[in-house]
Amino acid sequence: MIIYHGSKVQVDEPLYGFGKRENDYGQGFYCTEDIELAKEWACQTPEGGFVNKYEIDIGSLEVFTFDDADIVSWLALLLLNRKVRYSSPLEKRIAEYIVREFAPDISGYDIIKGYRADDSYFTFIRSFLSNTISIEQLGNAMKLGQLGQQICLKSRKSFEAIRFIGSDPVDAEKYYSKWMERDVSARNDFYRLLESDAENGIFARDIVDKEMTADELRIQ
Repeated sequence: MIIYHGSKVQVDEPLYGFGKRENDYGQGFYCTEDIELAKEWACQTPEGGFVNKYEIDIGSLEVFTFDDADIVSWLALLLLNRKVRYSSPLEKRIAEYIVREFAPDISGYDIIKGYRADDSYFTFIRSFLSNTISIEQLGNAMKLGQLGQQICLKSRKSFEAIRFIGSDPVDAEKYYSKWMERDVSARNDFYRLLESDAENGIFARDIVDKEMTADELRIQ
């Protein structure tokens, strides 16, 4: 498998045990299979950066993959790792319940694959926690802007399986604009989503008040 890492610098030797612990899936090395997305991630400032290319053999690795049915489990892992300021006791209570009941055990996995949530996408998550949008709307919102799937290397074994191929500078003027346009487009789509009818959806407070489990949500 070929994967890419967008960064301000060249990374020819990803190091196990480095990186922020407050990222989506905790500490790890974050990549994507989409080179265009990696180039955008390298250019989240006008200064630009580099797209680093790697090869990894995942045949002997354990991979945990989120699918569309696991949006709340994905959210639980996010809330477990990211720092979130809650605007009300209700938001905090909902978040704590979701983490307690839905956070998957990823301890035995080498790689985590799933949605990517940059800082701006926390607007969508906060709207769910505040009971403004339903699970269905949250799932649709996370597809807006086409942020794509990210791949996070977690274990020492996964770092030993990765091989650096090369690194190229990214056109900052082109890809910074593309990253900004994607974000603006997603926000505009989200505001339209808020206006859609969600009366029959499942909301965060429903999950807590009815003490719902992951199996119940998947059935519904």
